[in-house]
Amino acid sequence: QVQLVESGGGLVQAGGSLRLSCAAPGRTFSLYGRGWFRQAPGKEREFVAAIRWSGGSTSYADSVKGRFTISRDNAQKAVYLQMNSLKPEDTAVYYCAACRAGSCGLNEEAYDYWGQGTQVTVSS
Repeated sequence: QVQLVESGGGLVQAGGSLRLSCAAPGRTFSLYGRGWFRQAPGKEREFVAAIRWSGGSTSYADSVKGRFTISRDNAQKAVYLQMNSLKPEDTAVYYCAACRAGSCGLNEEAYDYWGQGTQVTVSS
């Protein structure tokens, strides 16, 4: 079973920063599109950010544009989500995902592999 492993979540005050990491032990996803999604309590999972396999193209949800940055390091088999200027409404479980297609954008159904999620809590 392929696994993606997220890390870096935690509790932070509003205005603070966190950096999430997503590793893929034992497997390379260098040609896969990668994405981050999140799910807040009582809400459906929603798209946050995505990056093309080459890293040359990224996309973001309007709610995080200008505050979050997605990046990847194919040599390290990892993808990252730098989150700045965090707000209480960013509180959620954050999931990383990988899709066989080189770029899947915000299409949740297109992603083939998912991590277990990491909790991010932003206090006001």
